[in-house]
Amino acid sequence: MKDTRSAKKSGLAKKGGAAKKSGSANNADPDNKPKVKDPLPIRSLDFLGGMASADGWRPDSVMPEIAFAGRSNVGKSSLINTLLRRRSFVRVSRTPGRTREINFFSVNNEFVLADLPGYGYAKIAKSRKAEWRPLIEGYLAKSPKLRGVVQLLDVRHKPTEDDRQMLDFLASLEIPTLIAVTKVDKLSKKAALEHILLMAESLHLDTDQMIPFSSNTGAGRFELAEALMELVRSEDEAVPADDEGVTEEE
Repeated sequence: MKDTRSAKKSGLAKKGGAAKKSGSANNADPDNKPKVKDPLPIRSLDFLGGMASADGWRPDSVMPEIAFAGRSNVGKSSLINTLLRRRSFVRVSRTPGRTREINFFSVNNEFVLADLPGYGYAKIAKSRKAEWRPLIEGYLAKSPKLRGVVQLLDVRHKPTEDDRQMLDFLASLEIPTLIAVTKVDKLSKKAALEHILLMAESLHLDTDQMIPFSSNTGAGRFELAEALMELVRSEDEAVPADDEGVTEEE
């Protein structure tokens, strides 16, 4: 089982995250200090609405879509706000697990950002968790314009079983996946690197496939934006619209 997961995840993450390396290369010469063009300048942002159930309303699949996933309290809202250069465009909840819908945002009228509900918060009732799974899995499995997923992991903690299940599901659907490792400013540079190495080994990933990110310092914003826009501008590769993995809808 581990070998299958490793092969699938590594291929998917590399497919979506190849652009990460070029971000650091552009800043390699501190003496010349070249001006680096923002890969994601923000010109317009619009909230399109929320999807509350697997068969509920969702925006028409016209523009490319990028989904953001992660466990509750991983820093997803803060990361999105940093990526979009807005302080509070996406609300940062003080109560983990509170978001119940998939929220959709139009970015520059170029792509749709889908903010998935956080998963894995222990204090959330099982009934609500049972509602979230078909919602999240249904969206991921039946969105023909989905170009990729940004999966968030907290650098301070080992990947949870929920994280592994999400990555397995994304691999089974062959969805290009970027790994954003959040809250790296909470540790020393040495400790953060050590944790990322252990995380990569645990998930059978290459460290080059993982983007260290800090919403407080802005570290990783360029690399994530660059890799994300490569996915947005990639050719359409429709996700199979079947029920594989959506086990709780029946």
